[in-house]
Amino acid sequence: MKKIVLSLCAIVTLYACNSTPEGFSIEGTITGELENGTQIFLKKPVDRKAPVDIDTTTIENGKFTFVGVQDSPEIHYIAFEKIGGFIPVVLENGKIVLEVQKDSIAFAEVKGTLQNDLFGDYLEKSRALSGRVLSMQSDMRVAQSNNDTATMNSLRDEYFELQEEAKNYELSYIKENPNALISALLIDKALSTKALPEDEVKVLFEALTPEIKATTTGKSLADKFEKNAKTSIGAKAPNFSAPTPTGEKLALNDALGKVTIVDFWAAWCRPCRAENPNVVKVYHKYHEKGLNILGVSLDKKAEDWIKAIQDDGLVWNHVSNVDYFDEIAELYNVNAIPATFILDENGVIVARNLRGPELEAKIAELLQ
Repeated sequence: MKKIVLSLCAIVTLYACNSTPEGFSIEGTITGELENGTQIFLKKPVDRKAPVDIDTTTIENGKFTFVGVQDSPEIHYIAFEKIGGFIPVVLENGKIVLEVQKDSIAFAEVKGTLQNDLFGDYLEKSRALSGRVLSMQSDMRVAQSNNDTATMNSLRDEYFELQEEAKNYELSYIKENPNALISALLIDKALSTKALPEDEVKVLFEALTPEIKATTTGKSLADKFEKNAKTSIGAKAPNFSAPTPTGEKLALNDALGKVTIVDFWAAWCRPCRAENPNVVKVYHKYHEKGLNILGVSLDKKAEDWIKAIQDDGLVWNHVSNVDYFDEIAELYNVNAIPATFILDENGVIVARNLRGPELEAKIAELLQ
């Protein structure tokens, strides 16, 4: 009987040593004078909205703990009552250790699990680059105040080189760490900011490990690539409908001309408003030849939207759900405005994001 019991104990011990953790714990230590009972918040990011609280605990003798279960690694934030700022942490199963000083929240150390160790390594090198940028900017201000043109020109060249170094660092990090959640986040940034051609960004994404592709960020990226394919040049523009300023529903398919510009904009968007006079000029010049425009507003307030239409003289068709980056923006994978899609008479996308003289030249070409 003793041998059987010992064998069972050995099996249990072996299983415990080799299985992955079933949950997470965040064990935090904060130095600086904070009263017992001070609240600590664990926050989850929500797309384009403020992070929401998913758990709360309190400080006792400079320590605090969160426990739970996490399906896949995801960025979360730790925030402190009565203290500004927050601490990013990759929430994943395992023991996460957090050490923070009250007066330097931004430099908290998070470690103990694979993703947090990878994230910490990235932040350390990224902060070093940022420090060099700040130092160089300070030197440039001094040179400018002294009217030292030679030094200014030299520093400007160095600054551009440093920007390129920072970009290359992110690219090399992604390539060297396909198993890092931060790599997926950097790919998402590159896609959103168009820092690289989409085909290059997609190659980086395809190299990520299956575990990272299965995260919320990874799934979101896959979804963006799929939507981009549906709104790429040569694709049939997805149909949609939304209310006009007078409340009737209008569908894209019912607003098509020989050439149609689908213009995503908003009253609050300064670049959009700055481009509007050019769009007005193009519309009046080519509308009789078959140009239609459908403005899709991403405003939050109907009164702002309608006033901007009147103020800027936008006499074409308009629709809006008055819900910021809504389902239409999501359908077209629009995450920044202005964004335009030029369609032919069959609703096929023939060009994207043209402005100024390039916009007029393309419209003229299509309607000649």
